[in-house]
Amino acid sequence: MRTPSDQPEHVYPDHWEADVVLRDGGTARIRPITTDDAERLVSFYEQVSDESKYYRFFAPYPRLSAKDVHRFTHHDYVDRVGLAATIGGEFIATVRYDRINAQGLPASAPADEAEVAFLVQDAHQGRGVASALLEHIAAVARERGIRRFAAEVLPANNKMIKVFTDAGYTQKRSFEDGAVRLHLDLEPTDRSLAVQRAREQRAEARSVQRLLAPGSVAVIGAGRTPGGVGRTVLRNLLDAGYKGRAYAVNRALPDTTTSLDGVPAFRSVADIGEPVDLAVVAVPAERVPEVVADCGEHDVQGLVVLTAGYAEQGAEGRARQRELVRQARSYGMRIIGPNAFGIINTASGVRLNASLAPHPPVPGRTGLFTQSGAIGIALLSGLHRRGAGLSSFISAGNRADVSGNDILQHWYDDPDTDVVLLYLESIGNPRKFTRLARRTAAVKPVVVVKGARHSGSAPPGHAVPVTRVPHATVSALLRQAGVIRVDTVTELVDAGLLLAGQPLPAGPRVAILGNSESLGLLTYDACLTEGLRPKRPRDLTTAATPRDFRTALAEALRDDTCDAVVVTAIPWVGENGATESGDGEVLAEALRAATAEAPAKPVLVVHVEMGALADALAAAASTAPGAPAAPAGAPGAPSAPEAPGPAAPAPGTPEAPAPGAPAPRTPEAPASGVPAEPAPGVPGGAYRIPAYPAAERAVRALAEAVRYGQWRRQSADPGRVPEYEGIDETGAAAQIERALTRGVDERGLTLAPGATRELLGRYGIAVRPTLPAPTPDEAVRAAGGLGYPVALKTTAPHLRHRPDLGGVRLDLATEEQLRAAYAELTESLGEPEELQPVVQAMVPRGVDTVVRAAIDPGVGAVLSFGLAGAPSELLGDTAHRLVPATDRDVAEQIRSIRTAPLLFGWRGSAPVDTAALEELLLRVSRLVDDHPEIVAVGLEPVVVAPRGLSVLGATVRLAPPPAWTDLGPRRLPSY
Repeated sequence: MRTPSDQPEHVYPDHWEADVVLRDGGTARIRPITTDDAERLVSFYEQVSDESKYYRFFAPYPRLSAKDVHRFTHHDYVDRVGLAATIGGEFIATVRYDRINAQGLPASAPADEAEVAFLVQDAHQGRGVASALLEHIAAVARERGIRRFAAEVLPANNKMIKVFTDAGYTQKRSFEDGAVRLHLDLEPTDRSLAVQRAREQRAEARSVQRLLAPGSVAVIGAGRTPGGVGRTVLRNLLDAGYKGRAYAVNRALPDTTTSLDGVPAFRSVADIGEPVDLAVVAVPAERVPEVVADCGEHDVQGLVVLTAGYAEQGAEGRARQRELVRQARSYGMRIIGPNAFGIINTASGVRLNASLAPHPPVPGRTGLFTQSGAIGIALLSGLHRRGAGLSSFISAGNRADVSGNDILQHWYDDPDTDVVLLYLESIGNPRKFTRLARRTAAVKPVVVVKGARHSGSAPPGHAVPVTRVPHATVSALLRQAGVIRVDTVTELVDAGLLLAGQPLPAGPRVAILGNSESLGLLTYDACLTEGLRPKRPRDLTTAATPRDFRTALAEALRDDTCDAVVVTAIPWVGENGATESGDGEVLAEALRAATAEAPAKPVLVVHVEMGALADALAAAASTAPGAPAAPAGAPGAPSAPEAPGPAAPAPGTPEAPAPGAPAPRTPEAPASGVPAEPAPGVPGGAYRIPAYPAAERAVRALAEAVRYGQWRRQSADPGRVPEYEGIDETGAAAQIERALTRGVDERGLTLAPGATRELLGRYGIAVRPTLPAPTPDEAVRAAGGLGYPVALKTTAPHLRHRPDLGGVRLDLATEEQLRAAYAELTESLGEPEELQPVVQAMVPRGVDTVVRAAIDPGVGAVLSFGLAGAPSELLGDTAHRLVPATDRDVAEQIRSIRTAPLLFGWRGSAPVDTAALEELLLRVSRLVDDHPEIVAVGLEPVVVAPRGLSVLGATVRLAPPPAWTDLGPRRLPSY
């Protein structure tokens, strides 16, 4: 948390306000208690049971006195602080702390302990309110210099004791005078952070689940006549076979109209008289506030706002959007939208189509999230055409509230979703997204396509923090987190089909077979381009029959030297020269039979003008209606619909296989010893074979699966952050604090060279000293102090790190050579005052590299590495990792740049000390991670020799730490 630097500490701290998601998925607002809250406090206390009052005050306390009310509503926001959790503007819980001294008496700073007490309304106990309040009051206390909380709890108050003990803070517990005395150290621990994130995941996942699986839906704005957005959504909801209760709401309905499309119709939510879980809002923007109020006052849990006219229309619409979110959250509701396309859940017990999509997808194991309705339509159509089913679909529009992060929280442990597809145009909290994506990718694939990559701003309607990190860097960081990053929606579908229908490849070895030598060679070339290891294509000749394909594919799958198979197929040419493609169905059956008999490896089909083959493979989707199902209760078995839905299946969808069809194959471990992973959720080991109309598309999808499979195996051991001796974290913090107290502008403070060397030295990073040489005589004296040989360098900004301009002279072994070099520099480049020359001792020769770390407002701390000069500056050959980096991260980082061979003995040169380089990267990572005030570090050049390395130049920039980080208490974003 930040402390406003331009205001006294007793001014109302609005940065403490936060919206939070509670355990049951509802929301509450946490804010400081003010002097205007007296009536709210009294009303709140009257609704608390006598038992809860007794637990709070250790005695019967039926009502608050005027003195109590004054005390509990008047705070200085430093030594005495009170926070309230509110819903609908009314208190549901309070927490307060009072700073105390060692004797337990009221005190001021520097006393660093406070007594804390909670009170939660009985109707809201069990919702995780106290846990959320503890996170926020602890963050407030740390901001105000309080390091410990003390609390007294009656032994019978088990719920409150559990709130403290489960929080994960270091604590001491004792029993004194009939009460449990707890002392909590407020410094965050690994356990407290893990507890916080686990609670965050459960709460946010539950909030999405409430939207996707409502027991009742009201479509608000359903017109009296067919057509229009509201009536269309109502029709789609009913046509999908929705299993819950549906209602139509339109304030313009005449009293005589009691139903629309066969469902009960009302003029308002209040008139329904029964609980409504989800409201789909399709009314003009000016009417939305009254609709939200109607829903909130009658306990609707969530909203899907289809209405447009918000942030996509400029500043006025952006203000209207903020007010919409504020109003909905004040009632504890979450929003999908505004300007949303809608949501779909294909689960057999739900069958929700609260969207404008007329034909919902068939049930499947893939989740799809988009921020664009148009892209959502295209993706639904493309997936349906190629036989892919979905578990759920969310098109969030302006995503003013529920975002891709929330959906990832839900899909992470959703048993119905095994592959995640995301189309994103903006990422509101990239740091959190990367964290959630890494965790999700460890158990199921996450495929992302990012729109608006080069526009330099968020799309209309998306109010998000602006990141300074280039798109290529963001992509690299997402890949580090295990995200499969693709460039187009076509590639999104291509990769999704493969991952949903095939096992992960155990490696990059690819067998290619088919009836076209040319198509096989194109596939071979594509494999090499994507970094795979293809075997020579096997040409079955144009005379090959489906039986030949089956035999060849079975042999390839049994070959221990291949990890995947690409089958290429062109139409057969008859004796009269006419092409024959009618055997596509027969070939599809032959390929399925071969895969059923052989070890589980991914199989892809590349076809040219064989639509019948593609249709047959798509129709054989294991998730399509009528496909073989896994035994009841089998892991990953999809939920089949209880009854056929109104939407007709895609043309060509087959009936159940005839008796005697080949049994589905089961995954086996290849000879390499690395087991191929069964396709997520594919029943009984049966695999759907994806078909592609171009070799490049198939191979690109396969290459992504290979890279993801490798990351997945490595993620089981992500590495560790080593503990190095000789790190003076306390001394570095004190030095940084002293530097910042002198005052900094908004751009921060760049440390002087001496202070830079001192700070880096506290973390074991030695920077070679440079001595100024304003005259030839000063240069000679400097060289005498350092010892010959020396280097003479210019440090003028326009010449720095530009040896190509002649501003560096090396290996000057004598005074004469030094004076001569000095004269050459000044004659050719300018006067000493302009050049700012320095003298530095020579170091062992090696490879010049550059190490940097920077804090970005979007993604957090980023560690970067590359070779100095043209490779990194001109070609952009730089590798990036998120901080804190592990030993595995930095080892991969230095090997991932294109010029890495120069570090490992290229063309007979001596390999350099990469172990020392890895240690340097880890020390820089640790420095930036320990001290968020360090917003930029640059080490250039770092000369890495065969033994050891030398840091020849360094810069460090400081700034006040950001107001909030991903390590702060849980809160919903506020854009």
